[in-house]
Amino acid sequence: MAATDGMVKGVDFVALQTQDFGRAMTFYGETLGLLRSVHMPDRGFGEFETGNLTLSIIDSERMGMEHQASAGPVALHVDDVAQARSQLEADGVEFRGDTLDTGVCHMAFFADPDGNALMLHHRYAPRQTDL
Repeated sequence: MAATDGMVKGVDFVALQTQDFGRAMTFYGETLGLLRSVHMPDRGFGEFETGNLTLSIIDSERMGMEHQASAGPVALHVDDVAQARSQLEADGVEFRGDTLDTGVCHMAFFADPDGNALMLHHRYAPRQTDL
C-alpha cells in the first residue's frame, strides 16, 4: 500500500498517561487553561481540546498499563512563548533550558506533573515543506 493513497485522514487524539488523574485534570484544565471536553474519572480518562488536537489523559493503572511518560513533546501553540512561559513559571511549572529561537519559531520545553514532554511553540516565519 502506497503512503500516498490517503488511508490516514488525520490524527484524532494524542494519549498522555497519568498516575494521578485528579492532578492531571487540574494541570491541563487550570494551569494550562485548556477546555475539558470529556471527564470520566470512574473510567480513568478525560480529554482536553487545543483547537486542532485533543489531548486524552488516561490513568495508566485503570487502563491496565504500566505508566510511561511520553518523551516526544506535544507542541502547544501560543501567541507569545515568552509571556506564556512567564505565566506558567509563576504557576510553578519548571522549564528545561532556555527558550529556543530556531529562525522560524520559538520553543520552550517543559513537562506535565507525570513527566509527559510538552513545549510552548510559536512559528513566526512561513513553514517550508516539500509538498
